[in-house]
Amino acid sequence: MGRLRQFAERCYERLLLAELSETPSHVAVIQDGNRRYAASRGDDPADGHRAGAETTQRLLRWCDELGIEEVTLYAFSTENFARPPDEREAIFDLAAEKLREFAESEQIQAAGVRVRAIGETDRLPERVREAIAYAEQQTADNDTHRLNVALAYGGRTELLAAAREIATRVEAGGLDPEDIDVDTVEAALYDGPTRDVDLIVRSGGDERTSNFLPWQANGNEAAVYFSAPYWPAFRKIDFLRGIRTHGAREGGGTRHRVRRLRTAVGVVAATALDTDPFDWLGAGGAGETGDDPDAGTAD
Repeated sequence: MGRLRQFAERCYERLLLAELSETPSHVAVIQDGNRRYAASRGDDPADGHRAGAETTQRLLRWCDELGIEEVTLYAFSTENFARPPDEREAIFDLAAEKLREFAESEQIQAAGVRVRAIGETDRLPERVREAIAYAEQQTADNDTHRLNVALAYGGRTELLAAAREIATRVEAGGLDPEDIDVDTVEAALYDGPTRDVDLIVRSGGDERTSNFLPWQANGNEAAVYFSAPYWPAFRKIDFLRGIRTHGAREGGGTRHRVRRLRTAVGVVAATALDTDPFDWLGAGGAGETGDDPDAGTAD
């Protein structure tokens, strides 16, 4: 990367940080494009998944920096069982390896991250189930942040399982149908996510949410950000643009664009001098967010 591009990305990162008025509590991430990334480089799919795992580790650091309390990663869907056996096994090997790394990571423990797996985990190979149990056990006492790893997960499957559990309770006489409410359904969902999803981020260019956390996201009208780069090439500025999408759901468009222009001028000047952009902008420099003409686009 040339020096000019590095400078431009540093400016843009600071601009995005300066624009943030709030960060979401719970971000759900669809890590799409690993195989296409590998194909574009002439590599095997397994190489793409391993490169994507490195991006995931960077994502967790960004979330810690921004104070995001809960992250849910879409690691393996129920539909992914239809993939070729050798590709599935490589993903399972990588999942088991990373779960154990999370469990033993000093950074994960220092940040107070509790790791949970959600999905039909009984369908996974024994080595993955053992890694899940190990990660959950090692982080069970952590209560500052949550990391949910969706493995063998499907949103419809989760809702169907919840419906069956509730129906069984009703049939057994332990629950009156008139008493079924939101809390009843949420208690029957997978044990993992503790709050509604505020933002879904998807890499890879596809503009769909792929049956991911429908109850937790749709009921909360979560913001959605689709990003063009394949997951291994996903950058911090891509993530920050997603965060900006979450903050831009409310506010005045014209006032926001004026503030963005003022912020941009200050950030470029500050970056050129390697100073804090807020020194140039003053206390009111990082203004409120509002309607953003490029928010949520796959660019």
